[in-house]
Amino acid sequence: MTAFTTADILLPKLSSEEMTKWAVVACDQYTSEPQYWEKTADIVGSAPSALRLILPEVYLEAPDAKQRISEINKTMLDYISSDIFEEYKSSLILTVRTQADGKVRTGLVGAIDLEMYDYTKGSTSQVRATEATVASRIPPRVEIRRDAALELPHIMILIDDIKKTVIEPLEARIDTLKKVYDFELMQGGGHLAGYLIDGDNAKAVFTALDALADKDGFNSRYGLSGEEVLLYAMGDGNHSLATAKACYEEKKSSGSPDAALARYALAEVVNLHSEALEFEAIHRVIVDVDTNDLMSIMTEKLGLVKGTDGQSFTVVLGGNEENYTITKESSNLTVGSLQSFLDEYLSKNKGVIDYIHGDDVVRSLCEAENSIGFLLPSMTKAELFPTVIKDGALPRKTFSMGHAHDKRFYCEARKIR
Repeated sequence: MTAFTTADILLPKLSSEEMTKWAVVACDQYTSEPQYWEKTADIVGSAPSALRLILPEVYLEAPDAKQRISEINKTMLDYISSDIFEEYKSSLILTVRTQADGKVRTGLVGAIDLEMYDYTKGSTSQVRATEATVASRIPPRVEIRRDAALELPHIMILIDDIKKTVIEPLEARIDTLKKVYDFELMQGGGHLAGYLIDGDNAKAVFTALDALADKDGFNSRYGLSGEEVLLYAMGDGNHSLATAKACYEEKKSSGSPDAALARYALAEVVNLHSEALEFEAIHRVIVDVDTNDLMSIMTEKLGLVKGTDGQSFTVVLGGNEENYTITKESSNLTVGSLQSFLDEYLSKNKGVIDYIHGDDVVRSLCEAENSIGFLLPSMTKAELFPTVIKDGALPRKTFSMGHAHDKRFYCEARKIR
């Protein structure tokens, strides 16, 4: 058996119009745009909503954060006691998400066994982080989950199913499945429909996953020998899953009766080869830095030569752009080699790093004195699994999966107490 399994999934008993107010985008989006969340609150009004069951991270360090968490826990119990949910026992949910650009992303919501997840670099667990997990980000999130009666997932996990054996067969017979929701998402989120997967359909999913998890087949696919299987790679929400892991370990060590429920976390599994899934580069800008010193040391440490062969990136400095290639690689990816150097340099020298989406934003920021930017190539989807297998968890901010409004919206829930 693999780490992904069925769950007792809760769905609100609401109309399509009401579901538009129920579902809200992942809490870790729009963290610098409080107006997005203010508008979301206006749209929701007094209606039942997942907004009342999550803490948008824009408010994570607000003075009233503890009060917000207390109110979330109370609302969870109120929703459970008011019979707002219908429970689908031992089930999966097939999600069909039509993005704002019209592309369709299909996934499966179920439970991940946290005993089979290890986010530390060098992990050989079946479920692994794809980017470095920042330990300091976990305790504040534990405070939110520790006493929660429900969990709602914004976690997306990727499988490398190039032959499309797990999710896509369900799409082919979607007309035979029971539809459990179908509604428009707020604020440009697109459309979301869900279908119940249980019985023989669920068995077919797990049979296909078991085949993907075959150790000999895994090693053959990646040209390896004797390596442990990486079947599930984190796409979005790694710190959320790490938080669930921390809460589970806490409950397990204390002998809590909730440990059995806490052992699992709801997540959506998506095929890496979905045409709707796109990886975008995340660039770097460093301000308040001695750019001449940085360039001199970087040229030596990374063995930089001008050109675009191999691991290459573009330096934006003083209104000019120059392409460089790394000849002293320390990672399977350009971003890994560069980030390792930048981390070391900034630990010893003045400078502040920022992570930027969009080439033009980098160019604009680098107009300031003592600023330098690095335009990085997008990592291809085909590089993800081989790189995590070889290098372990990648540097933070290695890639982004789509725009904020295309991230997962909260819909399903599950009892964790």
